Amino acid sequence: MNGSGEDERRAAPSRRKDARRNKAALLDAAAAVFVTSGVEAPVRDIAARAGVGVGTIYRHFPNRADLVIAVYRHQVDACAEAGPALLASAASPHAALRRWIDLFVGFLVTKHGLAAALHSDDAGFETLHAYFIDRLVPVCAELLTAAADAGEIDSGIEAYELMRGVGNLCIGADSDPRYDARRLVGLLIAGLRRPAGGAEATAS
Repeated sequence: MNGSGEDERRAAPSRRKDARRNKAALLDAAAAVFVTSGVEAPVRDIAARAGVGVGTIYRHFPNRADLVIAVYRHQVDACAEAGPALLASAASPHAALRRWIDLFVGFLVTKHGLAAALHSDDAGFETLHAYFIDRLVPVCAELLTAAADAGEIDSGIEAYELMRGVGNLCIGADSDPRYDARRLVGLLIAGLRRPAGGAEATAS
């Protein structure tokens, strides 16, 4: 009896980890389907992509609003967690900032239908914008500070201001195939970088 109980306690963390991993995979599948079909995509399409039954999705998310909110938060979390990882792995802080902004743009331009959902009357959507700001602005600020400390960009660039500007450049990107938001945002981020030699080059 005691041995069985000990085995159960040891197995519990593994099961919880598996459950988190499975839920994350489900949310990734839902996000991918939302990109191509919007947030009103049939649940069976999401289930098929995730390799689970429809009942599994409804067990986790009893209604569509729950699923949309979870996908949104999952993507925000992934974008937030990418910031420190990029700082640790990229060739320079500016390169990390550029790659992170590219992820941010991808998040913005693939939220098909989410903007309309966020303006719905569902109370669950009310806190999402605050969650978005609270999670992502500090990450962007950290990247900007690192790039400024390295002398790659000027200091004093506000994270919220930059993110707002990037967001404005992304408006309409999902409805006009002739408009390349990534290219314009790339030009913006490249324009933040100081010339070679930094302040000395500017002074001369």
